[in-house]
Amino acid sequence: MSGLFLIIGLGNPGSKYSLTRHNAGFWFLDALHGNAGIEAGFRSQTKLSAEICRSRLYGSDCIFAKPTVFMNHSGQSVRALVDYYRVPVENLLVAYDDLDLPPGTIRLKQGGGHGGHNGLRDIFRHMDSTDFMRLRIGIGHPGFKDAVTGYVLSRAPAAEEKLIMESIGDAIAVMPDLLTGNLSRAVKDLHTADTMPSEAP
Repeated sequence: MSGLFLIIGLGNPGSKYSLTRHNAGFWFLDALHGNAGIEAGFRSQTKLSAEICRSRLYGSDCIFAKPTVFMNHSGQSVRALVDYYRVPVENLLVAYDDLDLPPGTIRLKQGGGHGGHNGLRDIFRHMDSTDFMRLRIGIGHPGFKDAVTGYVLSRAPAAEEKLIMESIGDAIAVMPDLLTGNLSRAVKDLHTADTMPSEAP
C-alpha cells in the first residue's frame, strides 16, 4: 500500500451536533490530527463539501476530511474527495459511529456491508467499490429501534464518552501499521487492545 491516503470521519456539521454520538467519526479525526501534532488546521473546500487538512502522518501523505453535508448525504462528499484526489479505494479509511458495538469497543476492517448506517449507506450509493477500510466506533444501542435517532443525536453520559475516546486512542496507536500497508497487524493489535481490561483507577 502506498501513495496518498484519504481518512474521512463521518458526522453532522455544526456546533449543535459536535458532542453527539453520531459525530464519533469527527472525534476520531480530531484526535488523530491532534495526537500527530499537525500544525495545519482544517479548511473548508466548498466544491468537495468537506473541511480538509493535508499533512504527512507516520511517513505517509494523508488527507483528513470531514464532510460538511449532513450524515445521510455523506456519499456525495466522499465521492468528490476520492475523485478529486484520485485516491485508490484501498487507501480510503472511513471512521463512523456503530450502534452494534458497545462504548469502548472499536473495530477495523476492509470491505463488508453498511450495517444499516445511513452515512455508510449513502457512500455505497455513490461509490463504484465498497472495498475500503472502515473504523467502527462503538457507541452502544438504546435498546429499541424507535429510540435510535434521538440516541445518536444526543450526548453520551461522561463514563461512556470516556470509553469511546479511549477506544479512539487505541485506534490511533495502530495507524502507523495501517499506513505502512500492514492492515492485518493493525487489525490484530487493535482488536487485542480492545479486549484487554482497563487499568484499575
